[in-house]
Amino acid sequence: MASMQKRLQKELLALQNDPPPGMTLNEKSVQNSITQWIVDMEGAPGTLYEGEKFQLLFKFSSRYPFDSPQVMFTGENIPVHPHVYSNGHICLSILTEDWSPALSVQSVCLSIISMLSSCKEKRRPPDNSFYVRTCNKNPKKTKWWYHEAAYHKDFSLLFKD
Repeated sequence: MASMQKRLQKELLALQNDPPPGMTLNEKSVQNSITQWIVDMEGAPGTLYEGEKFQLLFKFSSRYPFDSPQVMFTGENIPVHPHVYSNGHICLSILTEDWSPALSVQSVCLSIISMLSSCKEKRRPPDNSFYVRTCNKNPKKTKWWYHEAAYHKDFSLLFKD
């Protein structure tokens, strides 16, 4: 557990001192526990999300960094995006099977900014309603299936519990 806390302290300082563009640590979120953070995010200039404000919730297990953090959008404004469900769950491979201990909170934030910034059309995943009704509260419990949608030439997603 000590190595997890040491790693989180290091990443916390890095996020406070050199946050990715449009991201700031919500200082109140870490006052009581180092294992749960809220990162305030602003949509990047020149994108569909420019000027919009979002919040990311990070939850870290005692196995971090060997186990990926649980990451999801939270709060009143969940981005409308083909890989973001209306309950805040994010379909992004580095949050599950492509996680590596070499990744960090900053790299996850950058990946999410990039994912939003490259979006060409604001829309929910095609299975949003069903998924939100039937999913586990923890997005890491979802077995994501990635497939290429022929009609959009981008990656859509399906899930399997």
